[in-house]
Amino acid sequence: MGKKKKLLHFAENDTFLNMFQPDYPQLQKGFPLLNRWNSEFFKNTNPITLEVGCGKGEYTVGLAQKYPHRNFIGIDLKGARMWRGCKTSNDLGLYNVAFIRQYVQQLPLLFGPAEVDEIWITFPDPQPKNAKRNKRLTSMPLLKRYAKILNPNGIIHLKTDSEFLFDFTMEVIQEEGHELLVSHKDIYAEQGFEEVKSIKTVYEKIFTEKGFAINYLQFKLNPNYFQSDDGSKK
Repeated sequence: MGKKKKLLHFAENDTFLNMFQPDYPQLQKGFPLLNRWNSEFFKNTNPITLEVGCGKGEYTVGLAQKYPHRNFIGIDLKGARMWRGCKTSNDLGLYNVAFIRQYVQQLPLLFGPAEVDEIWITFPDPQPKNAKRNKRLTSMPLLKRYAKILNPNGIIHLKTDSEFLFDFTMEVIQEEGHELLVSHKDIYAEQGFEEVKSIKTVYEKIFTEKGFAINYLQFKLNPNYFQSDDGSKK
């Protein structure tokens, strides 16, 4: 994407009422929608699904279309990519969609405890270098961040073409005592899972056309992740 086009997308992002781009000083002062997403933005009590590393927001928008009685939020740092999902949601008149441009590490400053009911991680960068293992979106440090905002009964979904990331996540689940619900290294070879198969990101279409298997995991976090150091619930 050319620089001029990116700048146009950034400018249009500023006009979208469902695009939020708080900087860190603003988060430190207190994000106004913290603990208030349903009451102040969505104006309902429907459950919230978060897409982490949403890219162009295909899953966020696709799920919002399929499930109008749920709320969906995508978070990423790439504003030019998120422009696509945000524009599509506005063109379609979807009122159950929002996007946040910010680091995933800042999630506890954007959402209150248990404010999110479900998390999707779709085709993230696998960060294969060991020095970047903590940047993998299913690493222990980031899972602990998710626990600060996720309902203790909430499900985390991982959909990836990377067998490396799939195996890494399986190791984390086993080592940390998380509850594995579903595990398939080729989800399209399995029966059912229409919610997983019916929405394809740009990257997924490229990978499947090239014959890559699509890996899928579904799990719940260890209940201990939702407790403070003194053993009390967060």
